[in-house]
Amino acid sequence: MTTHHDDRGADTVTDPTPAAGTEQSAARRANPGNRAADFGIDTTARTTREAIGSYLRGLRGGDLGSLPALLGLAALFVLFTLLDSGGTFPSLLNLANLLQQGAGPTIIAMGLVFVLLTGEIDLAAGTASGLAAALMAVHLMSDGNVLGATGTVVFVLLVAAMLAAAVLAALVRVWAGSVISLLTAVLLVVGVPATAFTVMGLAVGVGVVIGCLTGFLVARIGMPSFVVTLALFITWQGVILQLIGDGGTIALRDPLINAVANGNLSVAASWALFGVVAVGYAAVQLVRLRARLRSGLVAPPTGLVLIKIGAVVVLGGLVTLALVQDRSPGVIAIAGVPYVVPVVLVLLVLGTWVLDRTRFGRHVYAVGGNREAARRAGIDVARIRASVFVISTAFAAVGAIVYSSKIGSVNPAAGGGNTLLFAVGAAVIGGTSLFGGRGRVSNAVIGGTVLATVQNGLGLLKQPAAVVFVVTGLVLLLAAGVDVASRRRAAATGR
Repeated sequence: MTTHHDDRGADTVTDPTPAAGTEQSAARRANPGNRAADFGIDTTARTTREAIGSYLRGLRGGDLGSLPALLGLAALFVLFTLLDSGGTFPSLLNLANLLQQGAGPTIIAMGLVFVLLTGEIDLAAGTASGLAAALMAVHLMSDGNVLGATGTVVFVLLVAAMLAAAVLAALVRVWAGSVISLLTAVLLVVGVPATAFTVMGLAVGVGVVIGCLTGFLVARIGMPSFVVTLALFITWQGVILQLIGDGGTIALRDPLINAVANGNLSVAASWALFGVVAVGYAAVQLVRLRARLRSGLVAPPTGLVLIKIGAVVVLGGLVTLALVQDRSPGVIAIAGVPYVVPVVLVLLVLGTWVLDRTRFGRHVYAVGGNREAARRAGIDVARIRASVFVISTAFAAVGAIVYSSKIGSVNPAAGGGNTLLFAVGAAVIGGTSLFGGRGRVSNAVIGGTVLATVQNGLGLLKQPAAVVFVVTGLVLLLAAGVDVASRRRAAATGR
């Protein structure tokens, strides 16, 4: 008997006897369903009752996922609706505004999920997003002449940092980060005229540069992510102050940038978006089900899959129907799905696909589950650890574009304080584990909606900022407690 590693890092035992191998290969070709037996997993079909029973056993075993956050979100909606005697909270105008307000921190939280999955933390994600927003604003204000706006010393240091990031990213084989860092440096040096797309591209490029620097220090140098990102949190805050000035503010005077978080799709485009999402979701679920059945792998009952598709389609249709109504009758007509919704959906689909359907995603979970085992399995742990920081700060830059668009300006406090705390809180509250190895990008969306609801609801009830902070902190503490309890339960039951 010999043992080798497959491309997923799993040990596979093979029989060296040619006759035995030939017979097994022939059997697999004759009956593709037998291939599943090679993996040693349960290949029996499950009924709906068995699938529900398996889910309930998972809950009892500590695999709660996003269920606590979803239940909490439902409770918050009911509570604020009952307490708001004026009926403002459940109004269509407020619900659409809630989506727009919470989109920025939610997008940052989506990137943080990748870092948390590896068991790391990125405390600098907030100020990294603020730095991306600040350079975006300076580039827009100076029409691409960042050198003239910042001075020679600051400009040279910025370009040098970008070139250094490109080199460091190459050393840990994060090639995409290296290329984007170089392009960002070129964009600054050439002085490309400012348009909405060039300044937003610059912001994302700055996010990637920051991620390359952070990832190298953590993954290659071996510095603890808590210390590195805490130091960079302070550092980037200082750079933002240098770019904007203490007490200064730079207005974002561009209609397209301002529309990112404040504009809406037309009614026709809103329904078209719903159609694309509904058809795409149904197609993915059915194709995945068919593939598992053809391979002889365990698959959820077809009835449950159809119910799941139906629920998503009905919910999406109701939300779209609500958002295409005129939310401000008698004043200025406001109707249509906010632009931030398709932005979040695209990032959600992309992030979910990367984690669920790519080798990179499997390696992220492996590193977070057991770093040493992942290394022994042949995974480039340093590259994975560096890459997740690049992804995190790239998402943070997109979040910066959204929240800067919402307020229409960038100030020295951009990305500081509350932005980071709410982003980390959103990921954890949604069900991503602080211990690594467990979580999904959708957790950040659910958690972000919970925090946005808390802030929005308490604001409408005219509660002071002190109460908002206390309630938000307690919600985060409760989510962390649930995470610890579920981990202990899972360990006790051997799941």
